[in-house]
Amino acid sequence: MTGFPTLSFAAALLEALPPSMDYLRILPEIVLSIFGMVIMVLDPLMDERQSRKTLGAIALAGAVAGMWATWRMARSPGVAFWNMVRVDGFSVFFHFLIIAIAAVVILISFEYMAVQQIRAGEYYGLILFGVVGMALMSSAIELVLIFIALEISSISSYVLAGFRRQEAASSESSLKYFLLGSFATAFFLYGIALIFGATGSTNVDDVSRALRSASPPLLAYVSVALMFVGLGFKVAAAPFHIWTPDVYEGAPAPIVGLMSTAPKAAAFAVLLRIVFAMNAPGPFWLIWVSAALSMTLGNIGALVQNNVKRLLAYSSIAHAGYLLVAFAATPELGTSAVMFYTAAYAAMNVGAFAIVSHFANAGERYVTLEDYEGLGRSCPLMAATLAIFLLSLIGIPMTGGFFAKFYVFSAAMKSHLIGLTIIGVINSAVGAYYYLRIIVVMYMRESRKEVPIMPVPIGLAWALAISTAATIYLGVLPNSVLRYAQHSAQEMVQQSAPMVQQSAPSGTATFGGPCACMRKL
Repeated sequence: MTGFPTLSFAAALLEALPPSMDYLRILPEIVLSIFGMVIMVLDPLMDERQSRKTLGAIALAGAVAGMWATWRMARSPGVAFWNMVRVDGFSVFFHFLIIAIAAVVILISFEYMAVQQIRAGEYYGLILFGVVGMALMSSAIELVLIFIALEISSISSYVLAGFRRQEAASSESSLKYFLLGSFATAFFLYGIALIFGATGSTNVDDVSRALRSASPPLLAYVSVALMFVGLGFKVAAAPFHIWTPDVYEGAPAPIVGLMSTAPKAAAFAVLLRIVFAMNAPGPFWLIWVSAALSMTLGNIGALVQNNVKRLLAYSSIAHAGYLLVAFAATPELGTSAVMFYTAAYAAMNVGAFAIVSHFANAGERYVTLEDYEGLGRSCPLMAATLAIFLLSLIGIPMTGGFFAKFYVFSAAMKSHLIGLTIIGVINSAVGAYYYLRIIVVMYMRESRKEVPIMPVPIGLAWALAISTAATIYLGVLPNSVLRYAQHSAQEMVQQSAPMVQQSAPSGTATFGGPCACMRKL
């Protein structure tokens, strides 16, 4: 007779387990986790020199397998794990983008690890584990799961930022990133707790329905503000940007390329779901002010920098501001603009940091503008490639950066955000100065000191080729990516409740933007 309770318990357990389709919808995370664990197991069994190439190759294979898993996951859209994860065009886009960034960073790291004499095992494992968290952030529709994924991503980033252990600046950057990041994460977690108190749920769909059914309580506004603080830190948006220059300067150059793109893409994906899919109340003013501050402070800060890594750090703050402009636009226009911008920015910024990592040499000694003098003569191909990325960061036509800014400012104009658009255009003109300053130094000044130029290894060559091809492709043939982004944006918005348009009523003054575009609640 004792067998019957056992059978009943087994049947109940099987019913409680998620179906196999659920695991298919987190297949990229599973694949990346397996490869990361394989790297961690093999690392102690190899000597330092052998581990750099072997474990790097395994990590690259894991990233390629992760992209295949993303393609396989895309063929099975839907929700999984009791409505905690959603696979749609939106999440597939960010999965592929984040994993592709990781693959390029791994290619860059082959040479970097050998030159800097850094043991590779946990380095590649942490990259893959961090990507697991970032990818999961883009598909999670449960705020608690988003928090867990954010922590997975953040912990990996904290350790990777201090991987140049022999350098005091690297340890300082890791500690500063950890301390400030912990505070920011606490804000995000407290915001989740308050939204649960206001609506009785932490599921994005349930919260959206609860906020639509009645006038949002004050607690909901406070919770959205707190969550914005946490995510604003991750994307380096002002006034939560203080950590960025110091951390970027001390962290390994390939990791800065990763930190400045992949975690930002994941955080912006979460912010898109909170602002547009969850129909969060009252974020417009926060976004408007943060966008204006980020563009202005980022560009002004970059003007006075002599260190290329710090200059690109302030540039990253400014680009976070450009992206936030799209969040103030209507959902359909803003979402697709953000998706396209993140792809274009990832290509040009990772490529720029690839060249910085190669040119910096051992100990990252050559990272000032003076070190780049005469690079156009001593290494013309490298200088030309960097010039392409810098022109794209400016927003020059025939590059991905041009259409990225065009779509963002176009979305803002169509949403009657005239004042914010003017601020953005003026800041773009200011930003052109310090990007052109690097090009002038490379091509119009003679080198005043001897800077060794190493041959370009095959891994770095592939990374630069991929980044350059993506930058030019998005500038010449942007339609396919934009169409996919628009379709995914419409799909995401339609899955949530109908949203009130942010456009200004007829006859309303539109200069200055905020009053004209406040969302009706």
